[in-house]
Amino acid sequence: MELSCIVLAGGRGLRFGRNKALETLDHQTLIHRTVSSLSILGTEIVVVTGPHNTELGLDTMERVRIVLDAWPGRGPLVGIYSGLLNSRSEMNLAVACDMPFLNLGLLRYMAAASSGYDAVVPRLGKGIEPLHSIYSCRCLPKIRTMLDEGVYSVSELLRRVSVRYIEADEIDRFDPERLSFFNINTEADMKRARELVRQGAENKLTTGAATWSPGFEVRMKGFPI
Repeated sequence: MELSCIVLAGGRGLRFGRNKALETLDHQTLIHRTVSSLSILGTEIVVVTGPHNTELGLDTMERVRIVLDAWPGRGPLVGIYSGLLNSRSEMNLAVACDMPFLNLGLLRYMAAASSGYDAVVPRLGKGIEPLHSIYSCRCLPKIRTMLDEGVYSVSELLRRVSVRYIEADEIDRFDPERLSFFNINTEADMKRARELVRQGAENKLTTGAATWSPGFEVRMKGFPI
């Protein structure tokens, strides 16, 4: 199947106090680290950002396009919508730029589970991870209707489309520490991320507690670079 990746980098990082996409972790900016991780999947990567945040240092990276939020400042649902509008694939993985410990095994598993659904979303108890999820372009009309209604909740979108939830036991096969969902909002979070890197957390991103090799392959659609 063909899968594009959407990286949401449009937030102003108000709690962090500055543009966290450009913060450095293990000699890479957070945005560069995220895009580099996703490039291993061999996919097109669409980075959605705001007009204040277009200089992201990604100019030399292949298969990466930077697009602007359709309505800046309206939250992640608009970012997902903007990414889907610019995607060349039916299915799209959407992640935030401040999630430095993405697990490729889990992401491939989610992609393989996406057939027949509008969205694939991790669920841990009563909580969901909509910014570590897969969305079909079939969601576009529903999102547009919501935006016209002034509704900007990703959770509300998931009530209006067909969803395959990835449950905790499935997640734990690949990422028992659940670092996939660690995101950086504060200086304390960044300090913790640097400590995790020192402890070798990144070495678990592709090995994990389970491996996924059902013959599934993610391919990028051909398009001019």
